[in-house]
Amino acid sequence: MGHRVLVVDDDPTVSDVVRRYLEQDGCEVRLAADGADGLAAIAAQRPDLVVLDLMMPGIDGLEVCRRLRRQLPDLPVIMLTALGEEADRVLGLEVGADDYVTKPFSPRELVLRIRSVLRRTAGHPPNPAVPAKLVDAELTVDVTRRLAGLNGAALSLTGREFDLLVFLMRHPGRPWSRTELLDKVWGWQFGDQSTVTVHIRRLREKVEKDPAEPRRIRTVWGVGYRYDPVAGGAQP
Repeated sequence: MGHRVLVVDDDPTVSDVVRRYLEQDGCEVRLAADGADGLAAIAAQRPDLVVLDLMMPGIDGLEVCRRLRRQLPDLPVIMLTALGEEADRVLGLEVGADDYVTKPFSPRELVLRIRSVLRRTAGHPPNPAVPAKLVDAELTVDVTRRLAGLNGAALSLTGREFDLLVFLMRHPGRPWSRTELLDKVWGWQFGDQSTVTVHIRRLREKVEKDPAEPRRIRTVWGVGYRYDPVAGGAQP
């Protein structure tokens, strides 16, 4: 059986088109017409990924995403927005969406984005040449089990935040541009660089003692970002 995808959108035409394309791609698809129905569907059976419309009557997509991040921080969410404004895209990322697609969109592009997210959150067979555990002082990451902790407490990271942290910890001291991070972490050859900016900000809020003065995830002006291990080197 393929991946289970829940599509939450109050536009039946959009939902039907997305459903048909996803089913052709081998996914098992459920539909929900609004935020309340979407939350109920997720509570009844957790999907592998949620496609979530931003603008809906009642409980809108932003509030649904906020609730999901409190309850299921690792559940992948792709936000759909008809607004097309950067501020709205950024807001969706701020509340925890992994990716977004702006309406009108190509259903095929959406399927490719979904594949990318599912591929990265599904995990891969262990590679003995790559450390399965990363440690930087009080920050620990179990790559195989997709768990992270700080000072002995579990960190609530989205799938993209986890992938970004692992990538940076595995390549300490090397500056990465936003374009490079989109390619290496998101698997996008092109895209909105604000996606990276927002995820860096959210990650700093979770792993830095003072996000305004980060010790680990540093800004390299004119380039992008660099991971500087507090312990002098992230250890396997």
